[in-house]
Amino acid sequence: MQLLWQGLQQAVQLVWAGDPLVFDAALRTILISSVAVTLATLVGVPLGVWLARARFAGNRLVVLLFRAGMALPTVFVGMVCYALFSRRGVLGPLELLYSPSGIVFGELFLAVPIIVGITHGAVQSLDPRVGETAWTLGVGPLRRGLTLISEARVGVMLAVLTAFARCVTELGIAMIVGGNIKDQTRTLATATALETGKGEFARGLAMGTILLVIALTATCLIGCLSREQRK
Repeated sequence: MQLLWQGLQQAVQLVWAGDPLVFDAALRTILISSVAVTLATLVGVPLGVWLARARFAGNRLVVLLFRAGMALPTVFVGMVCYALFSRRGVLGPLELLYSPSGIVFGELFLAVPIIVGITHGAVQSLDPRVGETAWTLGVGPLRRGLTLISEARVGVMLAVLTAFARCVTELGIAMIVGGNIKDQTRTLATATALETGKGEFARGLAMGTILLVIALTATCLIGCLSREQRK
């Protein structure tokens, strides 16, 4: 307990003093996860709406696969991305391995199933008359989709926040794809593991605390949105 207490005191001092290593990793983590979730939202929300309203053979299987993808281990995603981004991989010429862009694409693969799965459930739970009314009024497919997203906006926001919380705290993709390179690909999760392993417990605890605050903030927002959705 004494080690933990001393570590907390030193961690507060590092955060208060604006330790460059701590805040550099924090800003990079937020930036990478924000870009990844934004791209995943642009892909996942329309796909989730389409799967909720489309009727075709294999629809349930596709939805089931996306829902299974919500629980993918980050280490597995990291290994798949490593195989794709390495020199012998399909995307090797893009030189994404050991770069921030590589982590973004890795987290994109992690976030899309989450956004698709939750958005699909939110749209499917809407009153069927919403889509039927829009169709009766002669509204085009794009406008109908926007109407459904607007009606299910709480569920969509819940999906985005859940994906962000998962991406910002993940370790496997950032470590395997990013390589934990200082001033380039080091995130809060990888930096926490590195600093703790080096014996820099206070700095590791400071980074872990910031990561915890970000995750708790996202979790609190998710809880508030969940209550609003139930109402």
